[in-house]
Amino acid sequence: MIKSYIKLSRIYIALFSSYSAAMGFFLGPYRLINDAVASTLAIFFLACGASALNQYQERDIDAKMERTRRRPLPSGAITPSEALSFSLVMLCVGIIMLVLLGKVLLVILGILAVLLYNGLYTHLKKVTAFASVPGGVIGMIPPAIGWVSAGGALFDARLMGVCFIFFMWQIPHFWLLLLRYADDYKKAGLPSLANLLSPAQISRVIFIWIFASSVSSLLLPLYGAVRTSIVFFLLIPLAVWLQWNGRLLLQNTAIARPVELFRTINLYLLLVMSLLSIENIFFHSP
Repeated sequence: MIKSYIKLSRIYIALFSSYSAAMGFFLGPYRLINDAVASTLAIFFLACGASALNQYQERDIDAKMERTRRRPLPSGAITPSEALSFSLVMLCVGIIMLVLLGKVLLVILGILAVLLYNGLYTHLKKVTAFASVPGGVIGMIPPAIGWVSAGGALFDARLMGVCFIFFMWQIPHFWLLLLRYADDYKKAGLPSLANLLSPAQISRVIFIWIFASSVSSLLLPLYGAVRTSIVFFLLIPLAVWLQWNGRLLLQNTAIARPVELFRTINLYLLLVMSLLSIENIFFHSP
């Protein structure tokens, strides 16, 4: 049962979101480290709750797809009422933790993330093949929550530069899965790029997004989000490495390797977040 709830929460995604919130915090003018713990945990609970609610919303669709039919709800490991109750509890805990941080903006951002994911994005997936584009905004919110909880202004250029990277990453992140599971989307009756473009065309589109994602990290110094030349010069080989792996999308053999590229682009973002966090911990200015 514990394993079922872990799958329902998609805990690895929740941890990734929490880490992005922690990075946003350490980029900001923080003073109390306790706020980092509180905001990071709040994002973790919100991400778990949103994931569980999403699986509740899409349980019928998940049952039709090979990739998702073994999830807790389609497999019967957890009942719909149990999943809904669990998701609401997790969401409430996350919102309450944001309330306790004492900033109305944090609560607004937390609620907005849930509305965008479980409301707008979940609905758009049934309507358009391009749902992941507006859905990309969701990935920008966790680092923004971390930043604001540290005392940073929401529309600070440094935060905007970092959030832009998350937006650019999110699109190929979604579409690489589409390239791998195109048949599943067709079985479930969901609109997808596979209905509009050939696999080779989709690969080229994803390559452009991956290339743009790598370039976006090199723009961080322009926003003041990178403090030292060391970090900037470390970002260059990371960008080249991502582009080098992305080039496989332009080769016919790459169509069979989208999962490998999916892991690569996720690792790339994780390394970028780590560099930014470490730099700002050691070169922090209140």
